[in-house]
Amino acid sequence: MMMTLSALGQSGTSPNPDETAIRAIVDSEVAAWNRGDAKAFAARFEQDGSFTNIIGQTSFDHATFEQRHEHIFATVYKGSTMKQNIQRIKFITSDVALVDVEALVTGYQRLPPGVQAPDGILRTELQQLFVKRNGEWWIASFHNVDVKRLPPRGSSPSH
Repeated sequence: MMMTLSALGQSGTSPNPDETAIRAIVDSEVAAWNRGDAKAFAARFEQDGSFTNIIGQTSFDHATFEQRHEHIFATVYKGSTMKQNIQRIKFITSDVALVDVEALVTGYQRLPPGVQAPDGILRTELQQLFVKRNGEWWIASFHNVDVKRLPPRGSSPSH
């Protein structure tokens, strides 16, 4: 049986079942986004989860998380495609994991105010906090920020 590096556990020798489960949830997010399916996208988001989107709006419940995604899938991100690359999974404890993800979105209708994608690819850094409850992993926090272009070296940034 062939195993990819991304499926290897932290030791590099065998798959970690918790890491495998978290990776499967991230993969399911991508599939749900690409179908425009807000219900499936929100499936593993906790009932009282914390959500901050790329323009800084924050909410603290599953229903709002799902509704906001339903809205964007029908408007600004209708027909878009997302890819997510897990940069790191850090187990804080055996039942808490911090997952850093690079997200790339293409094919969007337009971007939210203040968000830029000069090359047509919306790049975000997504940090998800996963908690394990009754043997299942859930997203307790979903914090997404768009990646800003840095000014050329030697120029002074504006504040």
